[in-house]
Amino acid sequence: MNGLTLVVLAIVVFVCAYSFYGRWLVKTWGIDPNAETPAKRFENGKDFVPASKFTVFAHQFSAICGAGPVTGPIIAAMFGWLPALLWLIIGGIFFGAVQDFTALYASVKNDGKSMGMIIEKYVGRTGGKLFLAFCWLFCLLVIAAFSDIMATTFNGFNKAGAPMAPNAAAASISMLYIFVAMIFGVIVKKTKISGIRELILAIIFIVAMIAGGIAYPIYADRVTWLYVTYAYCFIASVLPMWLLIQPRDYLSVFLLLGMILSGVIGVIVGNPTLNMPAVVGFTVNNKPMFPILFITIACGAVSGFHSLVSSGTSSKSISNEKDMLTVGYGSMLIESTLGVVCLVIACSAATNGVLPKASPFAIFGGAIGGYFKMFGIPPMVSSAIVTMCVSALAMTTIDAVTRIGRMTIQEFFAPAPGKERTGFAKSISNPIVATIVTLIPSYLLCLGGYLNIWPLFGSANQLIASVVLCGLAVFLRVTGRKGWMLYVPMAFMFVATMTALAMHVYGIYVKIGLGKFNLLVEGLQLVVAILLMILAVLIVKTCLKELLAPKPAKPGATPAD
Repeated sequence: MNGLTLVVLAIVVFVCAYSFYGRWLVKTWGIDPNAETPAKRFENGKDFVPASKFTVFAHQFSAICGAGPVTGPIIAAMFGWLPALLWLIIGGIFFGAVQDFTALYASVKNDGKSMGMIIEKYVGRTGGKLFLAFCWLFCLLVIAAFSDIMATTFNGFNKAGAPMAPNAAAASISMLYIFVAMIFGVIVKKTKISGIRELILAIIFIVAMIAGGIAYPIYADRVTWLYVTYAYCFIASVLPMWLLIQPRDYLSVFLLLGMILSGVIGVIVGNPTLNMPAVVGFTVNNKPMFPILFITIACGAVSGFHSLVSSGTSSKSISNEKDMLTVGYGSMLIESTLGVVCLVIACSAATNGVLPKASPFAIFGGAIGGYFKMFGIPPMVSSAIVTMCVSALAMTTIDAVTRIGRMTIQEFFAPAPGKERTGFAKSISNPIVATIVTLIPSYLLCLGGYLNIWPLFGSANQLIASVVLCGLAVFLRVTGRKGWMLYVPMAFMFVATMTALAMHVYGIYVKIGLGKFNLLVEGLQLVVAILLMILAVLIVKTCLKELLAPKPAKPGATPAD
């Protein structure tokens, strides 16, 4: 099969989906271009910060475009290119993009509230608290997995102790990104520049950072970078959005979009042939296609984490309701495009139907580096840029998710209407304390390593998507909007992910029987997995009770616009 054909087909389908299905959702639910959004009503210079459509898109895309769209499709290619391609397209259009857009839409229509607070409003206080607990546990997994990826990517030494210049250069560029982003944020805020002038300034900064990082690499081991990563998470969580996260994402989005464009151009120029069969089998390496395929390809098709970004941070920066389609629906389809490109790259690198024995990042990075060489970029420079892009996938996620974890604690301990926080609730709701409480357990999980966390992260990620879709369906019903388009996605994802989590728990049980059980690694994972399953069942049960109840909308519910 020709790889270029698949990429072009996917892009055409995604463009049509955005133009017709996405806009149909907007027309069906209704938006008000003249409405004052939460970002403007509650602007406080910290969490609620109005921004341009491209700036919010840059934040949304940079935050959601983590390691998932690279690792998931490449791993799932073991089942053949056809199942993975179909799930990337169908899941991206009807599952992931719908969830991301609906979560953003519901939050903007509800004063920028997070999913937990939305569920509390439309389902009940118990359902909201259960979801917030679920959300916080999930944030721990995301921070742990992606922090380990970052620290490993920045590790400046191989197993023999020899220096690795591309990794050290990528680490240097990433550190520059943090400080330059803050300078960029101050400049944009003080001078009010926008449009082409802001773009030109951003490009100048990006080129300077890449040149500076390559010229002055920073050599440090994985453990050191792990500490630096968690320090960065802490800072990003407590600083105002406009000072670090928004400008960093604005700068990062050009790298990420450039990486995707390089992949697409590389496929066009190289015109690769897929060396994998359409379908290898329904069971590969003792792993069944259901549910493994649907939890392995997470971010490229549907990801519960995306809804937390949509309702946790992006909704608080939307300046006009018209921007929601591009930010919510459009950013997800671009991520699905990256997933298709990664799938084509992996299958074209296969030999006689067998994928290369290398990590997904190594396969992807090697291909993109090869494409850079087509344009005359030296190998050292191309390797450093690719490594930087890979680290950016993780870095732009963990800063947002740490902030979401912090806000989740604050919302969990929010007092009932008319009351104030006191005692323990007041203390733990302090931004600094809430951030520390989130980072410490995630660090303990991180000690188990990325490979041990990823299966649990994938299952939890997809399970939260099912829970979110169920809560959003209640929101649409209560407010008099059509919500039938969410029913199949939420049911399918719930069954698939609960099955995967049950398999994961059984795998830990087998390790106990074999005497390979580690209390810190498998023990902590077992506790988290069981808690996630229990919370998910309770949340879905609560939502379904409201969704299936034969009664009119709740008094005081916001009617459809």
